[in-house]
Amino acid sequence: MAQRRIAVVGCGSIGRRHARVLSARPELAVELCESHPDHLQRALREVGEVPTHTSFESLLATRPEMVVIATPHRLHAEMAIRSLQVGCHVLCEKPMSDSLAQAKRMLEAAEAGRRVFSVGFTYHFHPVMQHLKELIREGAFGRILSLHFHVGTYLTLMNSISRHQAEVEGAIAMDYAHQPDLYYWWLGKMPVRVYAAGCRGGELPLQSNPNLMAVTLEYQEPLIATIHMNYVQHPDRGACEVIGDRGWALFDMRSNSLRLGNRDTESETVRTFDLERDPLMADEHQAFLDAVDGRRPPESPAREAIQSMRIVEAIIQSWRQGAPVALEE
Repeated sequence: MAQRRIAVVGCGSIGRRHARVLSARPELAVELCESHPDHLQRALREVGEVPTHTSFESLLATRPEMVVIATPHRLHAEMAIRSLQVGCHVLCEKPMSDSLAQAKRMLEAAEAGRRVFSVGFTYHFHPVMQHLKELIREGAFGRILSLHFHVGTYLTLMNSISRHQAEVEGAIAMDYAHQPDLYYWWLGKMPVRVYAAGCRGGELPLQSNPNLMAVTLEYQEPLIATIHMNYVQHPDRGACEVIGDRGWALFDMRSNSLRLGNRDTESETVRTFDLERDPLMADEHQAFLDAVDGRRPPESPAREAIQSMRIVEAIIQSWRQGAPVALEE
């Protein structure tokens, strides 16, 4: 059986991971698209000898069946739209784009054609995030009153090839689009108001503006979700917490330990997960391929993925204005 062509566009750290994980699938013929020779060579050392393209235009001219877009945020919209227009199925890295206006263009293009478009929110395939979603939906925590994420990693700046975080104001909110997406994925509802405060500080060689941000999301009912994000902590730290009137959960993303508290039984349980990043991405790829083959809907189609973009844009707007921002309908 002939291999199916899939091209990875962008050979930064995430693009190389996509290419490496995809190349383990014998049914796929992986190709790389990267204009920078050094970045392309580094990817080839990890993936092996595969066909390469030094421009996006030359890649599209060959009409690959599928495209994975792993370029800087500002390039997502144009590349996704053009890929869809020539008949490619598209898996686009998060965030959907660098602005809500561009994301809306992507939504229109995705829904106008007959090709699969999905955004790479890998945490949908994280077993703890899936477990928390199930517990929330079945009412194990009772009425949810508080959600919180702490994500801090200097490593993102260290791994960034484009160094876009130093130039793009509010890049930290775009890089951490996973958290607003997870809140929407868990709850099935959007916040009504967003407030964000941020600052740039510390004597660090790699910087972003801001490099620390605290975000509060308010909902129609009594519920507050918060996100602390920073580009300071090294080694990195990550944790999430769910608090309801019947129980709570606390997940430490470094130790991979999940603590669950139950008010009714006055008990607490602890479970540790064995987690690696590559299998999560492999599951994401499988879901994308299944959607391309019509065996399931896309995991994060444009109409759902754009919701995190609405929140991210409100976060950046609130930080710039120093005032709460109501989300548009």
